[in-house]
Amino acid sequence: MGAFENTFGKISAEVFKEDLLNSCGAQREEVICGPRFGVDTSVVDLGNGDVLAISSDPLSLIPGLGMKVSAWLSVHLLANDMSTTGFAPQFAQFVLNLPLSLSREDFQVYWQHIHALCEEMGISITGGHTGQIPGIDSTIAGGGTFFLKAPKNQVLTSNQAKAGDTIIMTKHAAISSTSLLAMAFPETVQEKLGVKIQHAAADNFWKLSVLKEAVISRQTLSPTTGLHAMHDVTEGGVLGAVQEMAIASGLGFEVIKDLVPVPNEVRQVADLFGIDPLLSIGAGAMIMAVAAGSVAQLIDKLAQEGIPATAIGNLTQSPEQILIDSAGNRSRFEFNGIDPYWEAFFNAIQQGKK
Repeated sequence: MGAFENTFGKISAEVFKEDLLNSCGAQREEVICGPRFGVDTSVVDLGNGDVLAISSDPLSLIPGLGMKVSAWLSVHLLANDMSTTGFAPQFAQFVLNLPLSLSREDFQVYWQHIHALCEEMGISITGGHTGQIPGIDSTIAGGGTFFLKAPKNQVLTSNQAKAGDTIIMTKHAAISSTSLLAMAFPETVQEKLGVKIQHAAADNFWKLSVLKEAVISRQTLSPTTGLHAMHDVTEGGVLGAVQEMAIASGLGFEVIKDLVPVPNEVRQVADLFGIDPLLSIGAGAMIMAVAAGSVAQLIDKLAQEGIPATAIGNLTQSPEQILIDSAGNRSRFEFNGIDPYWEAFFNAIQQGKK
């Protein structure tokens, strides 16, 4: 067994709590929201009613899927974390640890896509570090940090949910996991499920951004009276994201599983690779904690903007984490924190799937 738990992806909540949480350097009073499990951004008080929000994430570089897809993942996954504040990112730093096998021509294509995406989103790239490193052979090529400045009384963090809030999710489950599997192994998916399913699943990749729904939601509802918190759906999928928001906010939850949208192409690709769509990486969907009286208003507004949104449950004062099935049976949510996507992806590579 490896140094941690011989698993892929993010470290567990236990490792975060035991190894990192109490060893974060000096304590400064300007830090309003520092490192916390289930919180996407940190917030620093700048004075004069403004704060600086900060978020970091790995950068993707997947030659088999191409430089455009890699850049899209890199920029939008960073932006998705920042969008949970209700605001768009403004500044970026990138650290690129590139494999020796990457050609300068491919790097130029990759970086031009990053530049174009940041330019389109109004993000100024302010610096970083770039180098080629021997021994790098993963799909992670460094990391990035996004920043934004916004009014202190309007910025959201995912630990501000309240008991009684309705849990709303946008779009559907397993957007990124099933789309990446369909893109990485197109021949396998087409052979087993047909061309139409493969194309539909792969096309979902371009739904990856949640920035639009985040900004619209904050503009539609007051952060203090209607929209209390947002959390980007990443590792652990929809249910993992709900769990993280609940834990961060000191709450429990009840989720009706059948209310979580899972389109046909997502279900079929998930079944083919043996992953649970409710627990698999779902970047492209946003979880929101919304006051019960504001739910209809927000869902209607998002629908007007072409963004489907669904109420899937509620947050509770009790710390219990409950799933409810179609027959109304209640069960405790049991999750070991391991997203099934990573193992499925690397197993498919080892099995020679194409």
